[in-house]
Amino acid sequence: MKEQNKFQALWVLFWTFAKMGVMTFGGGMAMLPILQREVVDSKGWATEEELTDYYAIGQCTPGIIAVNTATFIGQKYGGISGGIVATLGVVFPSLVIISILAGLISNFADLMWVKNAFAGIQVCVCVLIFNAVVKLLKKSVVDKRTAVIFVVVLAGGVFLKVSPVWFVIGAALTGIILKNLEAKRA
Repeated sequence: MKEQNKFQALWVLFWTFAKMGVMTFGGGMAMLPILQREVVDSKGWATEEELTDYYAIGQCTPGIIAVNTATFIGQKYGGISGGIVATLGVVFPSLVIISILAGLISNFADLMWVKNAFAGIQVCVCVLIFNAVVKLLKKSVVDKRTAVIFVVVLAGGVFLKVSPVWFVIGAALTGIILKNLEAKRA
């Protein structure tokens, strides 16, 4: 019975991430609102803070953000097998869809209605990412310290052509330093 429960839990993990993989248009960033709804709000597999951390780490590590984040969440929920199953779940729909589209897209890519459909999808994805960013911003920027980090990273992201890895490392170090200074004053 215990083995059956493990199998059922892994199946739920696979199916949840497979559904997210089907609904994610526009890359890993577009997956953020879906991750928030499914993983945080619906399943409770991670908190908003954990999801933000997984996303940041997923952006700094080699590979696709959505896959890395799925692996982190799957591992937290179901151990090593959970990480593998979540990863397979999130990539499975793309593998199937891309395999089908690869044969078709070259024949239809120049059609105006296909170009217009992709243009509409891109706009929609931008709105979904914006909404997710606003939601995370409200939860993450909670005091002067985090506001300073936010402004500095935002300015750096706009004006500098630097890898996101450096922003994450810099923000982490700044958070440590500012929190320690705060503790010494108290």
